[in-house]
Parts: sequence; structure tokens; C-alpha cells
Amino acid sequence: MTTPTPGRVWAHVGQPFTPGSDPQPAYDVLILGAGRMGSALALALTERAPHLKTLLIEEGGLPNEDGATILAPGIWTTAHLPAAQHDAAHWTLERLRDLLGDDLQARPYLTLHDGPTPGSGPTRDLLATHPHSLALLDPGVLPHATAHEAHTYRPGTLAQTAAQSAIRRGTDLLLNTRATPHPGGRVTLDRLTVTNTHQIVTHETHTLHAPLIVLATGAHAPTQAEHHLGVHTRHARAYRQTPHLATPSTEDAPVLHACGLTLRPQHGAYTLIPTIHHRDPHGYTPQGGHLTGVPTGLRRETLEDLVGLMDALPALATSDLHLGRSLADIPGAWLALLHGHPDAPPTHQRLDDHTHLLLGGPHADTLGLWTADALARQIAGGRGQ
Repeated sequence: MTTPTPGRVWAHVGQPFTPGSDPQPAYDVLILGAGRMGSALALALTERAPHLKTLLIEEGGLPNEDGATILAPGIWTTAHLPAAQHDAAHWTLERLRDLLGDDLQARPYLTLHDGPTPGSGPTRDLLATHPHSLALLDPGVLPHATAHEAHTYRPGTLAQTAAQSAIRRGTDLLLNTRATPHPGGRVTLDRLTVTNTHQIVTHETHTLHAPLIVLATGAHAPTQAEHHLGVHTRHARAYRQTPHLATPSTEDAPVLHACGLTLRPQHGAYTLIPTIHHRDPHGYTPQGGHLTGVPTGLRRETLEDLVGLMDALPALATSDLHLGRSLADIPGAWLALLHGHPDAPPTHQRLDDHTHLLLGGPHADTLGLWTADALARQIAGGRGQ
């Protein structure tokens, strides 16, 4: 078996970008976006279609600190999926095990209820071995709970691992480059640099042509499709913040889910994953709300949700909840909503003769790798036809 030649990496403008001088296109596939979806696709293509030459392009670093991947919950679970999606979820789990190894951690996942549901048991009993977790909530308000299988990981690590594996198998990687798609399989590449006054500017511009282009730029991808390709989609986006709860968590603490809010143990405390109610309207600018007249960094909808849960989860009413003073104080990112629905699974979609859209969305933790592999299988079967 022939060992593949590793791909090239251009990390900064000091490295001249030399894709090749052949009059034919230098690449068969250009993937715009090296988050977990784009990186996973790049790796899958090296396995499903190793004859295709692929360039993975990212506007920032690997992973991009401003992207949604690094702030994603990193929780694999089938707790909120219909049975029809469980096979894809378990395929993703095996893939996560292969890529992450010990960085994938099994832990309990409890959905909390105010009344009995099929398969539920007493909250006090299910959390008897986790007294720190039980102290977060009022079991009188949430007396019932359902246990589910779950595994936690860092999506940023997943993106990095997948991209590095793809590079070892021949994929090229171009970082710190803004890619703009155009009709006819053309992409403009603006290689970015930072001036001594900390301004991000274009150092040089290249144009590439390829038979197939994949937009894997997250919540920005539908806007790229409409503005640059003239293709309207029904996809939308929402701005999700992930505030910090400084209440201590243990290494084996369960993930808790109550009334749409997920409490994810992380770094010895908790990251809160609020529910997404709906798409944000076009032109919406995130801004912090006010609590008793005091400005906070949490958007008003999230703030109202947390206040409404303070009786069920008294820890939210303590100083452990980090409200911030401005939007910059609370981590947040734009999240793609497939077809505008908060509960829609990841998807891929053909936009024109040369371009595909690849979106993760709220269920990318559990189904994203399967969806990326599905697109790779389609490309391998007919160059995306």
C-alpha cells in the first residue's frame, strides 16, 4: 500500500502560496472553512476519494478562535434525537472514538422534569452519587429525571485532529485567508496579515478554479451563497451565548438538561448552553440586556430564560452566574439554523453545478461527522453530481 504524500500548509503570508503552475485546475475540491464540518469533510475525502486533490481554506487559525466550532458544547447524546437518526449518531460516536481516543469522555446525561415521564426515576436517586450536581437544583421543583448515554469532547480539538489527519493523507491547508466564492467554480483568496497597528489587511490576492467548491463556513455560508452566488436558501442563523457558571463541578459530573437549558461540566465549573427559540431576524445585532436596571452581557432572551429557571436551578440566582457588563464579556457565536429550525439536523445541499453547502447547526456534536462523510460519499460517487 502506497503511503500518501503529506499535504502542504501555508500558515502565514511569509510562506509564498504556490498551488501549481499547471494550466489545469490545481485542485479538484476547495473547502471553504476549516471548522469541524469542513475539516471532517477534508478527512473523509482522503478516505472516500483519495484521488481528488483538496485544498482546505480557513480565514483564521486552526481552530478559528472566532468561529462557532470552538464554542460548541461538545456533547454527543441521542437524548433529543428521533429514533430514525440514532444509527447516524452511533456512527458518529465510533468516528469520534477513532479520532479523539481518550479525549472523548463518557459521562451521565440527565434530563430533569417536573412530572413523571416514561423511563424516568427520582432525581434524588439518580444524583445520589453526585451531591455537587444535586446541589445545583431544587429536587422539589424537578423531582423526576431520565438518564441517557453521553460523551463530551472539545469540538476545537476535533477540528484540529481531523484537519491534521487529512494533511497527513495529502490535503493542503491554507490558513489566515478569506475565501470568496463566485459562479463558475471560481474562488478569490485574500491572504490576510496584521499590521503593526493591529489592523487586519489583505497582503495578496489569488484566484483559483476548481470543479467542486464546498461552503463549510457555518452560519456565514448561506449569506455567502446569496451574496456571491445569487442562490437563496431557507437557512437562517441565531446568536447563541454560552455563559459561565462558577459552581464547582467534578470530573465525573453529569450533564444536566432542564427546560431547554444544558449545564455542561467543564474546567471544574459549568458552561451553560441556552435553548434557541427561533432564528434571529436579518440585520439583528446582538446586544446585552438589563437585569433590574443593571446592564449585563447576556442578550435579553437568554437572560429572561435564566431568570425563569432560578426556582428550579437556584445556583443561577447566585453570584456564580457570570452575567458580564457588556456583550464582549460573554462567549458567543453565530449558529447556523438549518431551514430556519433550531432542531434540524446537519445537512449538505447542492447550490449549483460547482458548489455544495455543508452545515452543522445545533446537532453537529452528535451528527456532524456522519453528514460530512455522507457528502464525501456523494462526491466520491460522481464529483458531487
